[in-house]
Amino acid sequence: MQIIDPAQTQANPGNPDYFTGAVTLRRMAATEPPTNVKMFRVEFAAGARTHWHVHGGVQVLVVLEGRCRFQHAGGPVEEAGAGTVIHIPAGEKHWHGASSDAPMVHLAVNVDAETDWLEAVTEEQYRG
Repeated sequence: MQIIDPAQTQANPGNPDYFTGAVTLRRMAATEPPTNVKMFRVEFAAGARTHWHVHGGVQVLVVLEGRCRFQHAGGPVEEAGAGTVIHIPAGEKHWHGASSDAPMVHLAVNVDAETDWLEAVTEEQYRG
């Protein structure tokens, strides 16, 4: 058994090649094959977001605080509050981040999921 306290984990700034705005990532857990699971606590300032991206495996987002703004390619911009679980299938182009007026924290669980980072989300796309 391993206990991981977020306050004791290293906080890394989000790479501006992959994120717009102030984002902090904390790696919470990682396993090895045959089932490779990576878990991150991601803190977004108001208006901050990922770029468009695709995962090779499933991603599950658990909104811990605030409101998560998200979209899959071709779909509408949506929002979900704390306690909501968002399931993103392998290969689905998407982005996610905070609402424009408040910060947001989510737990990102990636299962066998390498990430292919794509273009930035424009202000027009973010606003929906």
